[in-house]
Amino acid sequence: MIVETVKHAELVGPPGCGRVFTESARPGLADCAPSGRVRLDSLARFAQDIAFADAVEAGLSETAQWVVRRTRMRVQRFPRFGQSLKLATFCSGLGRMWAERRTSIAVDGDPAQVEVVSLWVHLDPVSGRPTPLRGDELAMWGESARGRKVTARLHHPGPEAAQDRIPWRFRGTECDLAGHINNAAYFVPLEEELVDGGDPPSIDVEIEYRAPAQPGEKVVLRNGTCRWIVSPDGETHASLIVIDAQPIKTKEV
Repeated sequence: MIVETVKHAELVGPPGCGRVFTESARPGLADCAPSGRVRLDSLARFAQDIAFADAVEAGLSETAQWVVRRTRMRVQRFPRFGQSLKLATFCSGLGRMWAERRTSIAVDGDPAQVEVVSLWVHLDPVSGRPTPLRGDELAMWGESARGRKVTARLHHPGPEAAQDRIPWRFRGTECDLAGHINNAAYFVPLEEELVDGGDPPSIDVEIEYRAPAQPGEKVVLRNGTCRWIVSPDGETHASLIVIDAQPIKTKEV
């Protein structure tokens, strides 16, 4: 399996025009590993929450539901417990029924330490089916995309070449308002490895979401830098590739 050929989401720079929404945050006790490092799943929640806050401030939080399809997170240096974070987010690309959102997380006024890009599918709030973006949504967020087009095509390989299997279980408390496991919870299996192996100084990781998961027993399949979260009958819920990091120590299984 050659993951070097996988096309990863691009981390484009600030737009220079259009809407950029900002807010502050401060990671608490439940956001951090024992070392004080803010966990990947917590960073994913920060990026998720500022997306909703942007829609609320724009008056567009009830025009659609948004479901994440892909997220790439590049951490140059992990934020830590209690630090003052400044988050900034903007639309960085558009498709007919989806949009890309870039989020930067800076610490105490320093340059951004965490860069996130996510592809979100635009759903009708009543039927739950993908639907084209509305005119008012395009007017609010379209300028910062600067005409950049994005697709919802998935690029990660399947789990056919997995080398080992790790039992996993999603909890009912990890479900969100959509009635399935929240996207941030899919980072937790990798976080278990980071906690066991020692904190990396940096990491670049991408996750693709394929099929919604419900609470219950799952399996994490591993092969090198690739991870897949699958159901006991083999359905792939998500795939994850560590693009770049210090070696991750994994427990023997």
